[in-house]
Order: sequence, then C-alpha cells, then structure tokens
Amino acid sequence: GYDVIGNDYGDMLAKGIIDPAKVTRSAVENAASIAGMILTTDALITDKPEPAAAGGGGMPGGMGGMGGGMDY
Repeated sequence: GYDVIGNDYGDMLAKGIIDPAKVTRSAVENAASIAGMILTTDALITDKPEPAAAGGGGMPGGMGGMGGGMDY
C-alpha cells in the first residue's frame, strides 16, 4: 500500500499502518459489547440521593409580655 506520510509504497502491516476497515469494525464490535453488558446488568452504580433537609420553623406569634395595645 501507499504510505502518505512516508511518501512511498511498502508493506502496511510491517509499517504499523492498520486497514481503516479493521479499525472501524473493531470499534463497532467493542461498542456493541459494552452496550450488551450495560443492557444485561441488573443494576448500575449511581449516587445515592440525599433526603431534602427540613425547612426552618415559622416565626412565633406576637411579642410576649406586651399586653394589649401600644398605650404610652
């Protein structure tokens, strides 16, 4: 095959140049394997949700010890 970077012809496997079809097929096979593993797994690891914190209490009713009105 032709080596574009080296600008010459030679044995592509000896030069470490792999056929792109083989690379693509290998990527598809690995993706299918991982997808199958995820589909057959009963449970995946996730973060445990934290319960929501309780809200603060309301304001107390009125100001204690002030009597009825605002007479001075």
